[in-house]
Amino acid sequence: MGNREDLLAGAKRCLYEKGYVRTTARDIATASGVSLAAIGYHYRSKDALMNAALYQALQEWGDEIERAFTTEGVAGATPAERFAATWDRVIESFITHRPLWVTQFEIIAQIDHLPEVRELLAAGVDAARVGLAELFQNILATGEGKEEERSAVGAFYQMMLTGVLGQWLIAPDRAPSGRDLVVALRAVAADIAPADEAGQGGSTGDGRA
Repeated sequence: MGNREDLLAGAKRCLYEKGYVRTTARDIATASGVSLAAIGYHYRSKDALMNAALYQALQEWGDEIERAFTTEGVAGATPAERFAATWDRVIESFITHRPLWVTQFEIIAQIDHLPEVRELLAAGVDAARVGLAELFQNILATGEGKEEERSAVGAFYQMMLTGVLGQWLIAPDRAPSGRDLVVALRAVAADIAPADEAGQGGSTGDGRA
């Protein structure tokens, strides 16, 4: 690899090992085997390089999640069973990427002092909502009202993802499973939909909870 790629790989390694806030320019130079001066030459600043590393790490996790969503489930499984199995695969990905998510929560705690990172994550929020809505319920931005629906559904799944992740980081053995999420969604949907709307607002009608 060239110096630019080496720096990015070294910054990403530091991101996983030390976190965003605690990583120094010297840490990155040591991890990448590249001089300190090369950071300014290729990325202008240490922060810009760390932002690039964070963006790449999130993209890699997103690709992994997309594979988890699109991997064909067990033949004959119901939609609810596929939903639960998909979430179990998502939760499994937390293990591999745990340092990244610890760093994410660390960044959120410091977000008022990291305006560039706030902007990066805000853009990621919008993209994640679109992706989650399309992957989970195949909601595309076509047709009247679909764009609003896609945004709302994507925000809901993103909320679930963040909430499950937070619980998993605190107590992995007590975090909800995919099946727990199905049970909860069914109970909530049944509670908020009047009886005469059971076939409309009470459920998706396809077993997705």
